[in-house]
Amino acid sequence: MSDTPDSVVRTYVQTHRTAFLDALAEWLRVPSVSADPDHDADVRRSADWLAAELKETGFPVAEIWDTPGAPAVFAEWPSDDPAAPTVLVYGHHDVQPAAREDGWHTDPFEPVVKDGRLYARGAADDKGQVFLHTLGVRAHLAATGRTTPAVHLKLLVEGEEESGSPHFRALTERHAERLAADVVIVSDTGMWSEDTPTVCTGMRGLADCEIELYGPDQDIHSGSFGGAVPNPATVAARLVAALHDEDERVTVPGFYDGVAELTETERALIAELPFDEDEWLRTASSHATLGEAGYSTLERVWARPTAEVNGIGGGYQGPGGKTIIPSSAMVKLSFRLVAGQDPDRIERSVREWAEARIPAGIRHRVTFGAATRPCLTPLDHPALQSVVRSMGRAFGRKVRFTREGGSGPAADLQDVLGAPVLFLGISVPSDGWHAPNEKIEIELLLKGVETTAHLWGDLGSVPGIAPRRTLR
Repeated sequence: MSDTPDSVVRTYVQTHRTAFLDALAEWLRVPSVSADPDHDADVRRSADWLAAELKETGFPVAEIWDTPGAPAVFAEWPSDDPAAPTVLVYGHHDVQPAAREDGWHTDPFEPVVKDGRLYARGAADDKGQVFLHTLGVRAHLAATGRTTPAVHLKLLVEGEEESGSPHFRALTERHAERLAADVVIVSDTGMWSEDTPTVCTGMRGLADCEIELYGPDQDIHSGSFGGAVPNPATVAARLVAALHDEDERVTVPGFYDGVAELTETERALIAELPFDEDEWLRTASSHATLGEAGYSTLERVWARPTAEVNGIGGGYQGPGGKTIIPSSAMVKLSFRLVAGQDPDRIERSVREWAEARIPAGIRHRVTFGAATRPCLTPLDHPALQSVVRSMGRAFGRKVRFTREGGSGPAADLQDVLGAPVLFLGISVPSDGWHAPNEKIEIELLLKGVETTAHLWGDLGSVPGIAPRRTLR
């Protein structure tokens, strides 16, 4: 094999793979479950471990950033080129709860390598995908002969993602100057499959609410009062029934205002993916697809806004009958949002829509939770093309495009820092995020290492990523 930068990267990664996997296994043994107060000390220990490892990697700055909840880790490695762009990598070091009795074949916090896979809680979500950046930057230096990265490299690894990132927005706002970047790379995502490397270009936003409805001051007899006073359970049912039209479009006025419509190119790229709808239905534990008319299943879950009924209740729920008009009822709704939609505007529209349908005599309260904004990277963005080229070099295959139907804290980084958000992940659906026997495919993990090794040099040389940020 010729001594090309690609071969140097691959050789370096293979030479150091054992030490890399051993170190990752050590980190995975720390049960950093942010949702369980009994593991608060473990989450702290996880942050301390990562900060020390990043310093060992070569980052001159690696700090613990405290929050009212779990700590985050910040690291920084400036390039010796002052004109280099600044890149911020995001990930998280906390994990979901896990116990052997949940269905794990082995202890979830004692990593096991079997058949080319590393099994442990956090292997894919998200410690493995964070840790690949340590070997990646060292391989980058080895292949280029540099002593510093070709970009000003920063990492922010939070400790509360699995608990809803309750303090993340405030953390980014408080440290906005130090987090300033030209590009944000989110390493908390995945790709289509082992054989189809993909780059995610967008993630939907989220708004959710609870509508509480109150009628009589207590449950009352339906024979004595039925048909003569408003019934909150009936109102709840009517609200739910009115949420969509016959084409499964959301009926809230103004809901689709500003929605970034799919281009023909984007629809063609989605259609290229080897999508098996029957297999997808099995994964969804559903027996049929249903959604907005005129769009494919993938288009619906990736690029179209939705409204879902998460819960509805009110009145008697026990066995047999109870002839009452209930005193209260409730509806829980969630709205997945796409680029061009504003969560604040959606909240106002939903409130107005609900209040217009609630009759006199029904007291009500509409409560919204914290919203998440959508984010979308244009296909022609030079930084996105850099990620695609780097992944193509590592995988030796054509790289395709996906989006994420869910939501995450990436939009907070986009909002606060004013920088484009890109996604780089090598996890695959079979990795079992949040499930028993979570794993990471070791060869894919190492391909991710190679991707980042190529990426920093590529981003550092791409015209159009003009540095807008300065280091402190």
